[in-house]
Amino acid sequence: MQTPQTWIWQQADWPQFRWNEAGLSPLLAQARLAQGKVLGAARLLDSSLNLEAVASILVEDGLTTSAIEGEQLDVDAVRSSVARHLGLPTAGMPAPPRAVDGLIDILLDATQRHDQALTSERLCAWQAALFPTGRSGLHPIRVGELRGEAPMQVISGGVGREHVHYIAPPRDGLDAQLQTFIDWFTHAPAGMDGLVRAGLAHLWFVTLHPFEDGNGRLARALTDMALSQDERQPMRLFSLSAQILRERESYYAILERTQRGGLDVTEWLAWFLAQVAAAASAAETTVANTLAKARFWLRHQNTPLNTRQRKALNRLLDAGPDGFEGGINTRKYMSLTKTSRTTAYRELAEMVEKGCLVPTDKGGRSSGYVVAW
Repeated sequence: MQTPQTWIWQQADWPQFRWNEAGLSPLLAQARLAQGKVLGAARLLDSSLNLEAVASILVEDGLTTSAIEGEQLDVDAVRSSVARHLGLPTAGMPAPPRAVDGLIDILLDATQRHDQALTSERLCAWQAALFPTGRSGLHPIRVGELRGEAPMQVISGGVGREHVHYIAPPRDGLDAQLQTFIDWFTHAPAGMDGLVRAGLAHLWFVTLHPFEDGNGRLARALTDMALSQDERQPMRLFSLSAQILRERESYYAILERTQRGGLDVTEWLAWFLAQVAAAASAAETTVANTLAKARFWLRHQNTPLNTRQRKALNRLLDAGPDGFEGGINTRKYMSLTKTSRTTAYRELAEMVEKGCLVPTDKGGRSSGYVVAW
């Protein structure tokens, strides 16, 4: 008796994806408009500010692509790694762990070198960079090579309540399937829209699930690579991972529905294009914040501030007008700058006196300060 088809890769004509171009046309136009706006806004920045905006996006990308998988990275470690990679000041920053450096290596390799050939060796190197100790958490895993013979399943729930979200293609034939994907990625059909290609690449790679771990992060890096190729830009100006994190529940739901269905992937592409549009729109705020930060430091270029005060102000400025909930207070300043309560209170008061900070409207325990934008 023939086993009924359950997964998309079991379809007879896999991987011949189909989609409704007319149905996607309005979403594609919206995504292109949002993409064009953020690229246009970035042209207002000079090279140093553009680099700062890229650094902010890269930090966000590193934090969020890991958070999607349930891994919370230390923000200071990610900032430090990004600064080191981009040649920005690193004074007072911690030395980042190897795994964080490896993740930033991948994100930059995918975008700065988007014009270099994608190969299985390059993918294996990316996966190895994610797991420099050869372990995922406490568990040893294969690094720098494709997964082993054991079935690859995505499962949630405790013992006895397991829910199988997905079963990947078997190991036998995986090398050939991955090479088919790489060949398509390298020579996509003529006339295929670049955003559609990025959405298909994401779905195809994560469906193959070629490694024991890290497949989601690698799929998102590949998506960034495809977007950089589409824009012909070596730096990302919006974070798709940040948007996927905001829609994490629907991300996993649409993936599961698509991977359990046929080869018409219109629904997945519609979801993906909507996220591109939302991510690009959100990035306009990042560019605006970068300009506002530059104006702030221009006003205060001669204001005497110590290293702790500058660190706190930069953290507030990087977060944007609404990004640092409740502003900063004595307790938060102590934690951020590793100083005493007395020093924290005095230095915050000095920044208010110098016009860098203003008190919030809240009093009592909720009292704090925000940037004088």
